[in-house]
Amino acid sequence: MARRRRKYAVPAVEQSMQAFKAEVMRKEGYAVDPQRPDDVKYEVAKELGVPLKPSGNGQLTTEDAGHIGGKIGGSMVKEMIRLAQQKLADSEQQK
Repeated sequence: MARRRRKYAVPAVEQSMQAFKAEVMRKEGYAVDPQRPDDVKYEVAKELGVPLKPSGNGQLTTEDAGHIGGKIGGSMVKEMIRLAQQKLADSEQQK
């Protein structure tokens, strides 16, 4: 099965989102190569005990894949919420 590549609604943001992912996962304590931020999923999988490989993951359950993506995506969402709250607080202080 071919690897699916996520497409952003605004294609120009892809590089920024990859940089954001790298920054967030680095803050979470993972070693992230800024040139290959998607590779952090292998480190997360190892930590979770999920046997993720660069190819041939047919044995991987949806639940296991969800644990990996949830850890990464959840961390990114938490950081986005924190940034939004900070921006709101800053705008309230300027009033």
